[in-house]
Amino acid sequence: MQSDVCKHCANAPCQEACPTGAIIRTEFDTVYVQQDICNGCGYCVVACPFGVIARDERGDHRAHKCTLCYDRLKDGMEPACAKACPTDSIQFGEVEQLKARARERLGMLHERGVHEARLYGVDDNILECGLNSFFLLLDEPEVYNLPENPQRPSDTVVPASLWTVVVAMILGLFGVLFFRE
Repeated sequence: MQSDVCKHCANAPCQEACPTGAIIRTEFDTVYVQQDICNGCGYCVVACPFGVIARDERGDHRAHKCTLCYDRLKDGMEPACAKACPTDSIQFGEVEQLKARARERLGMLHERGVHEARLYGVDDNILECGLNSFFLLLDEPEVYNLPENPQRPSDTVVPASLWTVVVAMILGLFGVLFFRE
């Protein structure tokens, strides 16, 4: 099993990285790419720690991802994946209610001796506010292609900037030493 659906992160790295403002939060608190504003730069693709955003390489080169069936939500319907799921594994509803249900299910599994069961994305420490899509796993997150500790673009700005300053100082020092008059 591999998770390739958008997690609709509460504090979405793709939205943070988008220079055009094409990625927005909808009135349903979902993350949505506005196709008419996306310029196809791909910054959101590399910013997404889950690898769910893709660019249409054959067509318009714009970013595409799950919209959580925005058109269906506007009509008061649930997303197609939740409606069509034969095992009811995909559920849709109020996030806090779903989290409570997931914690209850985890407790039942632990009582039955399935101690390796764990929830992924249900706590708010992932990406500083949690995910709006979470999973009941029976192994480490990496087995399901989910990062243990997903990073956001702003997490790397300070370290990258410090290295840039250090390298610039070293090059400046070499310049002074080797090109003295």
